[in-house]
Formats: sequence, structure tokens, C-alpha cells
Amino acid sequence: MTLSSNVLAQLCPMHVVLDPMGTIIQAGATLHKLQTPPLKDARFLDAFEVYRPRAVTSMQQLLATHGRKLFLRLRNEKRTQLKGMLVPDGKGGAVINMSFGISVIEAVRDYALTSTDFATTDLAVEMLYLVEAKTAALNASLHLNTRLQGAKTEAEERAYTDGLTGLRNRRAMDRMLERLSRSGQPYSLMHMDLDFFKQVNDTHGHAAGDLVLCKVAEIMLEETRKDDIAARVGGDEFVLIFPNLTSEERLAGLATRMIEKIERPVIYDDRACHVSASIGISVNEGEALYPDIMLERADQALYGAKRAGRAQFCFYDPLVHAVESGGNSALAGE
Repeated sequence: MTLSSNVLAQLCPMHVVLDPMGTIIQAGATLHKLQTPPLKDARFLDAFEVYRPRAVTSMQQLLATHGRKLFLRLRNEKRTQLKGMLVPDGKGGAVINMSFGISVIEAVRDYALTSTDFATTDLAVEMLYLVEAKTAALNASLHLNTRLQGAKTEAEERAYTDGLTGLRNRRAMDRMLERLSRSGQPYSLMHMDLDFFKQVNDTHGHAAGDLVLCKVAEIMLEETRKDDIAARVGGDEFVLIFPNLTSEERLAGLATRMIEKIERPVIYDDRACHVSASIGISVNEGEALYPDIMLERADQALYGAKRAGRAQFCFYDPLVHAVESGGNSALAGE
């Protein structure tokens, strides 16, 4: 190899030297990594496709591109794109120097290239470092944003969740009722109060009472749908909201099942804890009613259920309950 060939190999690791027949008689080390079989002694236009300018199919046409930018593709399975420039050698042959251009990132990935595969003065190396640094910064930013979003979601979830039972809380109930009120969507509302819960706390302790509340919460979650809301709004008070459910038959069946399940004893420390449930139900067929009115109607119906003997459910009836506007929490928790 002559001195000029050595210099060319060091300065241009992606060059080829062509003889007058268009055969590759020398190729840079980096190009050798890209193509199998070896480039040496291969016909240039068999190893590379010149797709701009078009109709380059011979050495004569290739020499005519002197001074113009060449757009090339390797004739391999990866079809790597390259940019090139041809300089005639004055003897009928030519030297073509190439680079990856914007394909450098894919080329580094596809051929496991390193900085030593590029000319020392090639700005592609600096660009790769910048891309890597930008990618690292972007990944760090995305990770931080994910953590922050997760923390925000977790905080919002805690803000709308009852800490003991895992049910929704009063804030979540208010938000759902406001949304339903604004939309004019039909829905029904149950106000549930546990009977004899105070006796459980007094007789067996608050830990037993907490277990009972959690068991009641499990029953409510079993009986509600994905879009329903089951909320604990007081010590032993619960509100259930059922969007698009106003059938009294279905609501009666739901209330009956919950009451029956809640009446089953809860075992704490080998002792049976007995409670029951009273339920008041108000139905909104799409009327423009404030949430407070729906809650008040369910509360009045609940009072009617307790007066009927507890472990009962009762629908709000304006003819029966309209005059019952006070004292409806007197029996709560008994």
C-alpha cells in the first residue's frame, strides 16, 4: 500500500478507490464493516445503489457525477443510506468518499460502530454524543415526570378514599353527585346505616368495629358495578350512587342482598359480632334536583326504614316523607 493510500485510509475510513472499470481496488476500514462479502475486487455499482442522480448504471455515468452529491444505498439487507462525493483520479478511475448523514444513529446501532470507525474530524461523533446526552436527559425527565404523575395520582386517590375501608369518601361522593347533577343523567342513591354497630364497639372494642366496617365495605364492592360509587360518609354511614340505574325492582333486589349479607355474623377473636343494615333509597329519573335534595330524600327514606323495624329498605315517597323533615338521624347507629 502506498503512502497516499495510507493517508487516505486514515483520513477517510469510508472511502473507495475505483479503477477505470468501476472495480473497487481499495476501501476504508469502516466500509468493510458494513458489507459482506468483502468490497475489494467487487464492482462498485454491484455493492452500492446510486439512487440520486438517477440512471447511474455504468462507470462512465458515475464519473459524470463529479462535483455532485451522491445519494447511495448499500445493496445489503439493511439498505443503509449514505452520502458521497466522487473525485476522478485523472487515470480513468475515481475516489469516492462517503458518510452516513442523518442515518448515522441507525448505522451505529446496526453495525456496532464506535468513535474509532469515524474520521477524527467527522462531526458525526460529536452529534452522537449530543444525541446520547439528549436521550439520557429525556429519559431522566420522563422518569421524573412519571414519578411526579404517579405521586400526584396517588395523592388524589388518597384524597378521595376512606383510609379504613378503601371505599370512596364524602369528597368523592360530592364530586360524583355534582357531575350527575350537571349532566342531567338519571341515577339512584342509597343511604345505608348500620344497626347495632354501637353495641359492637361497646362490647367487643373498636378493633372489632373496624373489622365489621371492612366486611361491610367488601359486601358493597361485591354488589356494585364499575361505574357505581360506594362511599363511607360517617362512622357507620354509607352512600351508594348508581348512575343510569332507576329500576325500583333492581334496586330492591340489590338492597335485599346487601342486608342479608350484612346480617351474617362477623367473627372477631372467636366472638360473633352482629349488625344489620337499614337503607333509604331516592331515585332521580333525570330531574333537575340539587344533590342535597337527593341526599335529604334518601335520609328521610332511611328514617322510614328504621321506623319499620331496622334491617329494612325503603324508597323515598313524597306523599309519605315530605312532612318528615326533622329528627331522622335519631336512630342512627343504634
